[in-house]
Parts: sequence; structure tokens; C-alpha cells
Amino acid sequence: MRIEGQLPHGRATKGGSMPYNSSNGNGAKARRSTIDFQDAPVQKVPGWKAALDITCILLALPIWLPLMILLMLVTRLASPGPIFYRQKRVGLGGRHFLIWKFRTMKVSAETQTHEHYLQELMRVDRPMTKLDTYGDPRLAPFGRFLRASGLDELPQIFNVLCGEMSLVGPRPCTPNEFAHYEPWQRERVNALPGLTGYWQVNGKNKTTFNEMIVMDLFYLKNLSILLDLKIIFKTCTVIAGQLVESKLPAQPNRQNSTLYAPAPILQSFVDSARTSPRSPTTILQGLAESAPKS
Repeated sequence: MRIEGQLPHGRATKGGSMPYNSSNGNGAKARRSTIDFQDAPVQKVPGWKAALDITCILLALPIWLPLMILLMLVTRLASPGPIFYRQKRVGLGGRHFLIWKFRTMKVSAETQTHEHYLQELMRVDRPMTKLDTYGDPRLAPFGRFLRASGLDELPQIFNVLCGEMSLVGPRPCTPNEFAHYEPWQRERVNALPGLTGYWQVNGKNKTTFNEMIVMDLFYLKNLSILLDLKIIFKTCTVIAGQLVESKLPAQPNRQNSTLYAPAPILQSFVDSARTSPRSPTTILQGLAESAPKS
């Protein structure tokens, strides 16, 4: 598997990742490098996946198409610049594709802040609170609303129709984020990335980066039509809750000073996956079988 990105020269860290910095401090980008990762066996996408995606998209056409047109008009009138934003992401088997989103930032906004913020979340392993939760001057008008509701990702329906994504699956990561993954974390690309997913409806920004990975691997192991349908229906409730939370006053000082303790079963999986030669999904299955039954 070949991952490209702006990587400095240096020795790889434990787990095969390398430190990343998109600039050298004066705005100049580092030399572009390529890392070859050992290919992991890619699971075959079930045939029912595409059928379920197309069926749901067609049934919801009277809802999402007028909404998309409305949001296109709002984005155009609220902020000068393009309506859509495209970004390279890592898809099934490590293949790159361009993701479609509504533009939520001002045209002149820099993006390195988000990259460094995510790297910090991966390092300290604390809840993945969005950077714009407490206000971000780079956001365009209505940008915070689009992000809080998840409506900025509505154009990814076209990625689903092109077969690059599914309605349900792991969050598609950027190539630079993937370059920092430990070997056990890379197994999450063995599924089509999704508009929503198991992690998105089970905590999302209240969970840590490693907990997100564990939930993605759990979804891969338990992939089924019923699970996809449950996630799709639950997504509507989760979005409504996110909208309510986005209107509440933020308290960054209290949240930032609170230490977060991951659930023991999830932390056990993370520790085992890092040190064991077994497949992460095999470890997850063993942990699930040994967990106390309610």
C-alpha cells in the first residue's frame, strides 16, 4: 500500500509512522515523500452494500435533492467562492479519491491548523472535540451550522453513487493522517468509507481517536444489512442532538482540564492490538467473548 504526503526526512517512529509537518516554519512545504506500507488483505465489499445504498438514496431523493439545492444557494449567497470543497481521502484498500463537501470555510482560510489539531488528538488520545466547537474565525457564515448538523457532507452522496463510498462505513481519513497510523489501525481501510458509521452514532466527538478505530474494526467484523439499517436510522437522532449541543454555550476551560478515561474494554483492545501479532479483529472477538454478559 503506497501513501504519499509531505513528510520530512527522519527515522520512522514505533509502529511504522513518521512525524509529519506540512511546512518548515516559514510557509515552504517539505519535500514530497512516499511511504510503502505492507498490504493488508482487503475484504470484498458485499453485494448488498451497493443495492442498499442505491435504494436508500432513491427513496430519500425527494428529501436530499431539494435540501442540497437550498444549501447550494445559501453557500453561494453567504460567502464568496466555490460552493463545493474537494479533498483527497483514503478509501477502500488504501486507494485515494476526492471527497465532496460543502465549503464551510472562507476561501482564504488556512488548513494546517486542523491537521496539527488532529495529530495532537491522535497523540494524547482524548475526546475528539471539533476544533470549531468554541468558535473558529476561519468559518464562513453558516459554516458552523453545516458542520454541527453534518449537512456539509451531503454532497458525498455522489461519492456513494460513484462507488467510492458507502452510506455506512468508517470515516474516510486523509493520506497524511493515515501516514501516522500504527499497523493495527490501518485495518480500518478494509471497508468502504461511509457518510455515517458505527462511530458516528456511538459517541463521535466524545470518544478518543483509538476508540474510533476500535469501533470501525467492530463494524468491519459485524458487517450486515441489519447493522447498516440501524446506523442509518440512528443517524437522524444523533444529528438532532448535535444541533441542540451546538446551540449550548461552550465551556472550553472545564472540558480541556478534564482527563478522559477510555472504557476498559476498549483500552484493553488498544493495548493488545499494539503488542500482539494477531489480527486486531481476532483480538476484538476474544475480548468480546471474555467480556461479562449483562
